[in-house]
Amino acid sequence: MSLLSRILTPFAKRFIAGERAEDAIRVAKALNEKGMKVTLDILGEDVKTEEEAYKAVNSYLSLLELINKEKVDANVSLKLTQLGLDLDTNLCAKNLEKILDKAKTYNNFVRIDMEGSAYTQKTLNIFHKLHQTHKNVGVVIQAYLFRSEKDIQDLIKEGCRVRLCKGAYKEPQTIAYKDKKDVDSNYIRLMEQLLIANNYPAIATHDEKIINHTKKFVGEHKIRNNSFEFQMLYGIRSRLQEKLANEGHNMRIYVPFGSHWLPYTVRRLRERKENILFVAKNLLKK
Repeated sequence: MSLLSRILTPFAKRFIAGERAEDAIRVAKALNEKGMKVTLDILGEDVKTEEEAYKAVNSYLSLLELINKEKVDANVSLKLTQLGLDLDTNLCAKNLEKILDKAKTYNNFVRIDMEGSAYTQKTLNIFHKLHQTHKNVGVVIQAYLFRSEKDIQDLIKEGCRVRLCKGAYKEPQTIAYKDKKDVDSNYIRLMEQLLIANNYPAIATHDEKIINHTKKFVGEHKIRNNSFEFQMLYGIRSRLQEKLANEGHNMRIYVPFGSHWLPYTVRRLRERKENILFVAKNLLKK
């Protein structure tokens, strides 16, 4: 084990379920017992060959089978570069369709994670195409991008399920808000639009101010708690997660797992200094 691995292993164990699907299922069951739903993410992106992409597809097919067999309240999340987006767009779309078809047989759902801005339009193109025939697919929109309000409006018109997050990639100031207050303001504006549209949005944030604003907004507009869900990362703000679930809110935990935990952890910490500050601050919270 490298020095970097030894340093990051204790840190990663808090935020990553393990290397095997069985590890993730065990964590998912424990979260289910606390009244929380789960989305499982197999780590690994930016594949370099078609064989790697096919391997990722087969891993997700097996994971969906395991979720069904173990009767876990969980869906799956994935990145399109993991399915070959950098190799061939049509290959990626076909790979995603295989996973959607398998999920449909189990009445399950697949969320397409959003990557850096270089992939935003490519991801949305594939999503919109497959959403025409597969309603069991959703997508992620990042509130710090200027373009996101238009994207949200298009997705609302199409009746799509959206997970709204702030965004974790380093983006130029020409296309993204840089100040936290501006990101937060845009997040709230987009969140309110999604809640009013009433197509089961996922409000993905650990920010208590935004969570409280969401709760106040749904109360004022008589929006039912079962018509949306909060989402948070595994290992971050666990007490807050349980509190929201106990209050009767749908709470879903994003649980990553897999052998690629080290590059995943390093990449996320390197992408933006805010990611390091976020993790450091939340290591002190439960």
